[in-house]
Amino acid sequence: MGSNGSRPVIGITSYVERARWGVWDTAAALVPRSYVDGVVKAGGAPVLLPAVGEDMSALAALDGLVIAGGADVGPERYGREPHEKTVSRPERDGFEFAAVRAAAERGLPVLGVCRGMQVLNVAYGGTLTQHLPELLRHDEHQPSPAVYGHQRITLAPGSRAAKILGAEAKAQCYHHQAVDALGAGLTAVGWAADGTVEAVEAPGDRFVLGVQWHPEQDIEDVRLFAALVEAAWT
Repeated sequence: MGSNGSRPVIGITSYVERARWGVWDTAAALVPRSYVDGVVKAGGAPVLLPAVGEDMSALAALDGLVIAGGADVGPERYGREPHEKTVSRPERDGFEFAAVRAAAERGLPVLGVCRGMQVLNVAYGGTLTQHLPELLRHDEHQPSPAVYGHQRITLAPGSRAAKILGAEAKAQCYHHQAVDALGAGLTAVGWAADGTVEAVEAPGDRFVLGVQWHPEQDIEDVRLFAALVEAAWT
């Protein structure tokens, strides 16, 4: 992977949203520029992956995968009725769950960001808490629309996450859902002060790491993206 001096090709799953630019206001497959910048700064070549069914042919060209943030995972995927605050994108769910399976079959390293961590957890058989403020009695993980919450995350000694980031991580969070039951084959390795699971990983040699926060919001610190790119070289 990443042979002949080329950069490892890192796929980034795209949001499925209505968007405006110039004179246009239309449905779009898009991703915040910060994800692209993070991959480039970490030494990877980013490729955007639109949610187009469950055909995973594009993964044959990839060396690594980022499952980006975005809307909530559809609760039918983990056997729950939707909460009134849950907003899902079924088309994107179908594509990303298929991508997780295909990445495992191909041995691709995977980094899940916010929603991406939740996709990993549900894909591994876990469940989600659909509205954290009801459980925690605070909204510090998503203070208000378009405002990130600031959390200090404690990371488990010896974990992949701790080897990358150290014993603690300063995190910018924007999520109202979180891990409830942990997926089989995943280990919780990061927690906010209130006990919310903020990082999970799969043991073993393959890089499978999910973080509940938004590392792409700090372009000066691309250690998580760099770790993914490094794993993509092997």
